[in-house]
Amino acid sequence: MLGIILAATTAALATPAAGLLGHRAVRRSANAALMRIDTPTGIDEQRFVRIGGIDQWISIRGEDRANPVLLEVHGGPGAANSPYGARTREWEKHFTLVRWDMRGAGLTFARSPEDQGGPVTFTRLYEDALEVTRYVLDRMRVDRVVLMPSSFGTTLGLRLARNHPELYCAYVGTDQNVQEAGRDTSAYEATLERLRSAGRTKDVTTVEAMGSDPRRWTSAQRSSYDKLCAGSDPLTLDTVKKVIIGSLWLSPLYTLGRIKAYFGGQRFSESVTEGASDCDDRADGTRFEMPFFVFQGALDVITPAARAKAYFDAVEAPVKAFELIEDASHFAALRRPDRFLELLLTHVRPTVTAVARQDEGTVTSAH
Repeated sequence: MLGIILAATTAALATPAAGLLGHRAVRRSANAALMRIDTPTGIDEQRFVRIGGIDQWISIRGEDRANPVLLEVHGGPGAANSPYGARTREWEKHFTLVRWDMRGAGLTFARSPEDQGGPVTFTRLYEDALEVTRYVLDRMRVDRVVLMPSSFGTTLGLRLARNHPELYCAYVGTDQNVQEAGRDTSAYEATLERLRSAGRTKDVTTVEAMGSDPRRWTSAQRSSYDKLCAGSDPLTLDTVKKVIIGSLWLSPLYTLGRIKAYFGGQRFSESVTEGASDCDDRADGTRFEMPFFVFQGALDVITPAARAKAYFDAVEAPVKAFELIEDASHFAALRRPDRFLELLLTHVRPTVTAVARQDEGTVTSAH
């Protein structure tokens, strides 16, 4: 994925510098205006918080503090969600949205690239996520939050939700990744078929040499595969260029130096995937003590919808719902933020609001 992002950025920079930077300045200013929150009951905190021994960037934004709190766990690893504020601005009218740039990612990495507290590991990110959750609970004075992971973040998210139902009132996965211990090779085979159809013989040889079991891949092979998987699919490539690069380029939070650091963080974090390679989501358990939702891109080639649906069907939860986001591949929530919000309002907000009322009633009766 990193290779595609770098290639798209290089192409954008081929535009004459003066015109490109002038247009960027105007659009960043407009996005800064769009991002303002001035409601009496709103919150807009974007700051560095000491998490796991280092300063990590956390944003808490919403127009009404009484709204349900959504805690994102971004993907990658190293693919921070901090650039997407303008695209998801409408969400903040109905939810308090918490964005956290993980150790080794985004603004956290940009603050101190030379010191991320040592190597970034899967276990370290899991522990950070718990600490961030508890910080948000305390800051917002709520008992639980909605856990909303995406892509690689769902590997963390499933474990957080399964192990800590006392912290989360619902699970909302998107770009849902399911670690299958090498059993499901559908995405791998589909990637090979796209490469063969395009006549990319050298790339076919590269992917075939890796084998179909991602547990045996090095982090470099994983990065190479991700680039070929996404780059061979026109819809995913279009989303990377227009949504991912476009948001990063026009974000009020990202100077040119921070954009450079964003890519540096992705390189720095590549090895984290090796720490998750032995995860087996079915073997680890499919019972969750909270409402469980998955909203998936119908055309996702990286984390296929069929694989996510098969796992979802095995899940036992008090309430659950699976919805496809049409005309979207990976990054479905960001390509179709309007549709994603509709699903949040249809399924998630009514459920967590009812759960909160039930919890309040239990507390009241106990007194």
